[in-house]
Amino acid sequence: MTKTERKFGCQTYTWEMLGSGWNGGPDALIAAVADGGYTGIEITNTMIGDYAARPDDFARALDGAGLTLVSFAFGSDSGFTLPVRSGEDLDAVRRWVDFVARFPGALVSLGSATSVSDGPRDDGFGVAAEIYNRASEIGRGAGVVVAVHPSSHHRTLLSTRSDYDEIFSRLDPEVGWVPDTGHILRGGQTMADTLAAHHDRIRYVHLKDVDAAGDWAMLGAGVCDIAEVIAIVAKAPNFNGWIVVEEESDAAGKDPAGAVRANRETLSRMGFDDARTGAGS
Repeated sequence: MTKTERKFGCQTYTWEMLGSGWNGGPDALIAAVADGGYTGIEITNTMIGDYAARPDDFARALDGAGLTLVSFAFGSDSGFTLPVRSGEDLDAVRRWVDFVARFPGALVSLGSATSVSDGPRDDGFGVAAEIYNRASEIGRGAGVVVAVHPSSHHRTLLSTRSDYDEIFSRLDPEVGWVPDTGHILRGGQTMADTLAAHHDRIRYVHLKDVDAAGDWAMLGAGVCDIAEVIAIVAKAPNFNGWIVVEEESDAAGKDPAGAVRANRETLSRMGFDDARTGAGS
């Protein structure tokens, strides 16, 4: 079997988290990611702008910047846990699967199941699992892999190791996983153990760092063992080679483009460059 080539992408949540503090558009994001030394981009429904209705134009914009669409990520204010909203959530899946189908190899990533009601917490696992499984079926029909991205944010159902075990036990084998190093650490998990336990589901990885208190840190300034993560995911049988760097620290809030560029430079200093080009910053 040919070894999967390692490639580095950037997630646009670094800008999304600025809220009203960011008034740029997707073209500015494309330029910043390319200038930061990345070869791939993961964008969200919040940041795609009017390209949402123009996938061919988006493809041309990425090609012009030398970028590949790694994944399209989206969440729902239903938290994917409200039965009455499941039809609406699956309609959104169909829309974005159709969009992503124009980009060979790109995935659709669904956000973490999140409790948005006062009902029993355990009920949310069943609803989310049904939506994730149906989303994967929709994706397969279009040749698009669908993956789940657990988080450690407020009211998430997918934070601890037991949460991961619970949701994955309910999912079809074809449903992928986007492990996020920052959220895994914030959930009090042991990185190597969690990655190994569900390694068959790994499709690509979100790489970010936290300090010992669980606060977001610039890459390499926290407790994440970057080399360990890259070595483990490289052996996962369904890993596609993409390591998507995401930055949520205070430094990113002040200068998002500078922060993502600095993270890419950190990886290059550590000897981690794109396997195909050898390029860093």
